[in-house]
Amino acid sequence: MTVSVTMISFIGQLADLARRQTLSRFRRPLAIENKLGDAGYDPVTEADRGAEQVIREQIRLQFPDHGIRGEEFGITAANSAFTWVIDPIDGTRAFVSGLPVWGVLIGLLKEGQPILGLMDQPFTDERFVGSPDGAFLTHNGREQPISVRPCAKLADATFSTTDPFLFAGDEAAAFAALREATCLQRYGLDCYAYSALALGGIDLVVETGLQDYDICGLIPVVEAAGGQISTWSGQSAAKGGQIIASGDARIHAEALEILAPFAKGPA
Repeated sequence: MTVSVTMISFIGQLADLARRQTLSRFRRPLAIENKLGDAGYDPVTEADRGAEQVIREQIRLQFPDHGIRGEEFGITAANSAFTWVIDPIDGTRAFVSGLPVWGVLIGLLKEGQPILGLMDQPFTDERFVGSPDGAFLTHNGREQPISVRPCAKLADATFSTTDPFLFAGDEAAAFAALREATCLQRYGLDCYAYSALALGGIDLVVETGLQDYDICGLIPVVEAAGGQISTWSGQSAAKGGQIIASGDARIHAEALEILAPFAKGPA
């Protein structure tokens, strides 16, 4: 499947618009709303909402028949095969903490399958784009192709997850087994972990409870860089849920042997 140069350029334009909303508010005082109230903590800010609004507006102008699915403003039904999936700030907890491991995620689906994806980190000026033409990192105005690194066995792997305490019940046993099986663990990176995997710095990312907007923008980046990404049962990751991403197919298979007994449906 091909993706036009126009569409790749357009997703970059969307990220540029989002940057104006996010970067101007990063590491500055801002109001934070807790979407869960007394039930927990799920922060949202004016930066999240502003970024999604400008992305949605531009998509409606350029592709009015395309569907849109965003974390903050829900679903606009499609009148075509295409749907854009938006997480305006993946890692809002990192954003409000002043940590530069959040990112803007934008994915384009055709008939439900991710064909183009982007992760943009404005503060570090890093933009990761994945399409059938390959995976690329643009940093300080310079674009370079990126690829995953080989890793033959879990015992040599660097393993990342955003928060170990998100694994509950039986899933906690799966996490503990992966932690024991790998040689280095890094936490708290949100979408940046998948980008680091595509760049060849991390070998394995495992998460649970993801929504589609948490992952659709990252799937093309990981796959175009030569990596593997699926659910714990080995199915498409496009609907979220329990996700595993690996730089090397060999450790993907090895990790799935640990995770498959704990596999559930999408979140």
